[in-house]
Amino acid sequence: MKICVIGMGYVGLVAAAGLAGPDRKVVGVESDPAKLRLLYQGEVPIHEPGLDELVRAHAESKQLCFTDRIEEGLAGADFALVAVGTPARLDGRVDLSALYRVSEQIVRNAVHPITVVMKSTVPPGTGRALTERFFSKSATRIRYASNPEFLREGQAVKDWFSPDRIVVGSDDQDVATRVLALYAGIQAPKIRTSVVSAEMIKYAANAFLATKISFINEIATICELVGADVTEVAPALGMDVRIGSQFLRAGIGYGGSCFPKDTKGLEQLSSLNGYDFALLKAVIEVNRRQRISAVRKLRAALGGLLDKRVAVLGLAFKPGTDDVRESPAIEIISYLVDEGAAVSACDPVAVANARTVLPDSVELFQDPYDAVRNSNAVLLATEWDDFTGMDWTKVKRLMAPPFVVFDGRNALARASLEALGFRYSGIGRQGAGDGDEVSTNITFGKKRASQV
Repeated sequence: MKICVIGMGYVGLVAAAGLAGPDRKVVGVESDPAKLRLLYQGEVPIHEPGLDELVRAHAESKQLCFTDRIEEGLAGADFALVAVGTPARLDGRVDLSALYRVSEQIVRNAVHPITVVMKSTVPPGTGRALTERFFSKSATRIRYASNPEFLREGQAVKDWFSPDRIVVGSDDQDVATRVLALYAGIQAPKIRTSVVSAEMIKYAANAFLATKISFINEIATICELVGADVTEVAPALGMDVRIGSQFLRAGIGYGGSCFPKDTKGLEQLSSLNGYDFALLKAVIEVNRRQRISAVRKLRAALGGLLDKRVAVLGLAFKPGTDDVRESPAIEIISYLVDEGAAVSACDPVAVANARTVLPDSVELFQDPYDAVRNSNAVLLATEWDDFTGMDWTKVKRLMAPPFVVFDGRNALARASLEALGFRYSGIGRQGAGDGDEVSTNITFGKKRASQV
């Protein structure tokens, strides 16, 4: 069997590596010369634990190869998995231009029957529109299925082989059966739906998880107003099996390539169909407000931001990835610079990606101790172990008054920091006792990196 995977981003590259095997040859198609050059050299252009070893092993066995020629990938292929970017436009709508280009290329180059499998996240109704606009006009029979991905960045390889569920949407039962057969060796519930229902499942899942995050951030705000501590409230809330503990960690908001884009996309889709999705609008607004709230708290703690130095620990939108798309840290840094603060920042793996989107004045470091030197405040924006496990006595020696620590992920031991003389501020934390960090760790532990 031959499988063509178009687009070697987070989704496409994981899919290509996951599908390759002794009886399958996978050809990854990538148009970006820089990415393709790295892949030719046996290197993975993204930071994803376990992916480089998987790609290298399949490449060495000739079960996986790469090209920039879509006709080469499609030649003799049984399936064409599409995993190109579908970014958000400024108005919140989804930009499907790359998808249209690929669809045209598939129709132009398909010389024998092939099944197109959509892995890109697309608005509900897109599959029907693509079939009417492109695939139904092909001289060669092209059948279509939706197979949304549910991969968490930083956990994508694990999620590929141990998913919560596999969803295949097709209006042709034979097509659905053939696509599900691609996952024959994976033990997980396999769900068949219509194409539009599969597309909706992906949007609904991301919207719901984003809603949980914004909900707990709203609770955190109320905790601050009444003197409660959200790190005590959230774990107890999550023990209810109807609610669950995941995505109930207050912080500076969600980011990444999925939640911001998909919540805005679903809200726009609702409006275009004549429905005011008020709840989702609120979710989006709460997330935006969390970033502004972080800036306001830093401004208050420092007595203004002009000529103050702030060290930002973490640039990726969450631990385990080098992805800075829609990262709260990037937006917060922009606000800080606009208000006259000098900003230094670091991240274990995302510095190179952040450099392309941050203001030139921001100093970037690989070593967090270099980043905090002479800073008046430290903002923990991403809860990497590199940062939560720092020697905070050393950090205090390197910093300058008033020694502010803003814990944007509620991941630090408040009592310990205050004992060292730091002015601690978190999200939804008022009057917490000496054991405040313990209750959080009991419930959430090392799951932090996988929650968003």
